[in-house]
This record gives sequence, structure tokens and C-alpha cells, in this order.
Amino acid sequence: MTCTINRPLETKRLNKAISETGYCSRRGADKLIEEGKVKVNGEIPVLGTKVTAQDEISIAGKIITKQVKNIYLAFNKPVGITCTTETDIDGNIISYLNYPERIFPVGRLDKPSEGLIFLTNDGDIVNKILRSKNNHEKEYIVTVNKPITADFITKMSNGVPILETVTNKCHVKKNSEHSFTITLTQGLNRQIRRMCTYLGYEVYTLKRIRIMNVSLGNLKKGKYRHLTAEEMTTLNATIKHSIQTEDAS
Repeated sequence: MTCTINRPLETKRLNKAISETGYCSRRGADKLIEEGKVKVNGEIPVLGTKVTAQDEISIAGKIITKQVKNIYLAFNKPVGITCTTETDIDGNIISYLNYPERIFPVGRLDKPSEGLIFLTNDGDIVNKILRSKNNHEKEYIVTVNKPITADFITKMSNGVPILETVTNKCHVKKNSEHSFTITLTQGLNRQIRRMCTYLGYEVYTLKRIRIMNVSLGNLKKGKYRHLTAEEMTTLNATIKHSIQTEDAS
């Protein structure tokens, strides 16, 4: 005789379930709930309502909890593309990719920057990655407007005062007279550009070539690929514990 154990379904707060679809933030979800625009299984819920994966959530009459396969993309963003989901903005990343499913970028790369960025439909992994701090490597190749000196490499490596703090020590390697590679485990807003400006250099080009365990490799500019199962396993293990930060491009 076989015995089946019926385990209770995992529950989560409604605002969290909505945010994990990528529809909006938790705060935005709370506002929609308060305005009566959200329904759970056809009924209007209250703030704090908990739901399971089997519950149907709709906003303004549109069901947002359709079961879809999670998508994880690595994209080689060209210069000039803006990392926003606002499709009325010229050159936005969503219209550029024209992916058949609803996806959104994880973090950002500034419009003048290029290289690796993730896109997904999994709001949970977005939250985990964006809460990363001081342990997730991002690697960049940078070209500047004048010859790179040993003093520049030393100062960039040891920390530069920007944004009312001093940047963490990092690995910096000179590639050529005007090019260097920098690996950060910190992500202050426009960190690399601000560091270079402080030291009297102007950034000509900035290309991100690696995020944690995922490398840009030979992915052509303007193209994307799906992350492999192996990459996802390592990535999920890396982001298990994290604190929020910003991108450094």
C-alpha cells in the first residue's frame, strides 16, 4: 500500500506575489490593492491577503498569474540602448529585443555603456540580484582619454573618494596604453566613471564582460542567449544572501 502525504501549499503575501510577476513593486501592488483594482479568484482582497501558486490574480480585469516558464537571458547591450521597460522611450531595451514574452532587465547599464546585462520574467531573482553587495563580481573593460599610469592603477585599486565614501579595494589591470580591466564587488552609481573623473580621466568606452559566473564570451553585440542550467545553478547559489546596491556603469 502506498501512502500519499499532502503537503500544504506555500503561501506568500499578495503584494509579493504581484511583484514577483514583474508587474510592479510591492509598494505599487499595495496601492493597486487599496484602489480595489486587484482580484484574487474573482474576489477583491484586502492588504495582507496571502495567496498560493494555485490562486488566480488579476489586475484591472487582466490575469497576471498565468503559469509560464521562467526566462533568463544574457544580452550584449549596444551603446545607445536604455535599460527601461518604458516602451515609449526611444531606444528602450524591451522594444530593441522584441522578445515574444514579457521580460525586464536586471539592474541597468547606462546608455553610453555596453556589454552584459540579464533580462528575465522572474521577479524573485531580480530582487535577489539587486540586493547584492560586496560579494558579487562584475568585470568591465574601460578605455580612457589619456595614457594609463602606474599611479592611476594603484589609486583605482586601493579606493577613490566619491559619493561621500571611498570605494572598496578592487582588481585593476592595465591592458594597453588607454585600456584597463576592472573587477568590482561594489556597485555605487556610475562608480567607474566617477572614479576615473576624480583621477582626471575621461571614460571613452565602458563594456561589462562578466556578471558573477556568467561571461559575455563571444556573444555578438545586440544579440542574446539563454543562461545554461549550470550557470543558473551557480547563480542561484551566489545570490542566496544579499543586500541592496546599484550598478556601477
